[in-house]
Formats: sequence, C-alpha cells, structure tokens
Amino acid sequence: MSSRAGVATRWITHTVNDAWVKPALCGFARKLTAPKGATETEVEQLMSLRIAVALAATIGAGILMSTAAQARPDVVGFRGDYSPGTIVVKTNERRLYLVVDQDHAVRYPVGVGKAGKQWAGTTRIDGKYLNPAWSPPSEVKRDKPSMPDVIPGGSPHNPMGVAAMTLAGGEYAIHGTNVPGSVGGFVSYGCIRMLNDDITDLYQRVSIGTTVVVAH
Repeated sequence: MSSRAGVATRWITHTVNDAWVKPALCGFARKLTAPKGATETEVEQLMSLRIAVALAATIGAGILMSTAAQARPDVVGFRGDYSPGTIVVKTNERRLYLVVDQDHAVRYPVGVGKAGKQWAGTTRIDGKYLNPAWSPPSEVKRDKPSMPDVIPGGSPHNPMGVAAMTLAGGEYAIHGTNVPGSVGGFVSYGCIRMLNDDITDLYQRVSIGTTVVVAH
C-alpha cells in the first residue's frame, strides 16, 4: 500500500467513526471532492467514503433516537402497606418511590434534608407548578440574608428547577433543581429535590391530593 493510500485509509476510518458520534458530519460528506489528479480508483474510494459516512451517521442517529425514546425511570420491587399511587420518600436511601401495586414502584434518586432539617410524616400534594417563582422561607433567608426575596421562575438560580409540587402543612415541596449534582445527598432544608427530567416525569404521573409519606 502506498503512503498516500495509507493516509486515505486512516482518514476514512477516522471520518466514519466520527460520523457515528456526530451525525451532523453527514452533511460534510456531501462536500467531499477528489483531489486534483486523482486516479479513477481514488475517485471510486471517495464515493465509497461518502456512502460509508452517510450510512454510519444514519445508523448512529437511529440508535441514539431509539435509546432516548426508550429511557424510563426504574421500576423496582417494592413492598409496604401503601395504596397504588402513593409517593414514599425514604430519607436514608435518598430515594423516592411512586407505588404502582403491592409489589412494584417507580424509583427516583432524590436529595433530602441535611442534618437537623429532616422530617418524617404523612402529607399530600396540595399544589402543582411549572417553572415556579420562589420566595425563600424565613429559615433560609435568616441563613442567607443576601438572597433575593423572589427568584423568578426559569432563572438558573431558582432552586425549584422546572417544576414543584407543594406539600400540605408546611413550607416543603417536591421539586426539580438546577444543580443536578446535589441529587442523592443530604442537601436541603427539608424539601425533596429531584433531577429536572425526573420531576417532569413524576409531575405527569400524580395529581393534587396524592398521599406523600416521608420516612427515615
């Protein structure tokens, strides 16, 4: 194999692999042209390359779309004396369960109250809000006096994320977050913090009046 052919082969391999990762390169393949003075064989190789890039991009995009379409929260085995539709938060596990039946639940990772801010009990959802504005409770304001009195909905600094469901009997909520790395820890003043994709999913599955049980 000539050095020129070797370079061409390496470039073909790199381009096809890159197209798998970045399907947008498919459009780039249409712009490929043979170098001046190319032999008939080299022109045929270039045409094969264009077809290979387009095929790799198409297959890669199809797999990515299929994977995204099939993404779902975890459905796990779950036992407890709870009616279907009940939300159960297990603080020590940093997990929220939406009970499906007597043997199964949909499971989500959550952030929960930090030391001294945890609570347990039974309540219910009394409000549902998309992109809510947020006013810090007095306890938060006392600890962080420089915090604005109101943070608009949709702001990257809004701790509610894309949605919130308020809980009756207090200042707590199940809500999203713009700090995804905090989910899974003991991080809040008592609210239940979820990834934005997860709160969006849960928000669609439950209604006002849903029972919420928070247990250690």
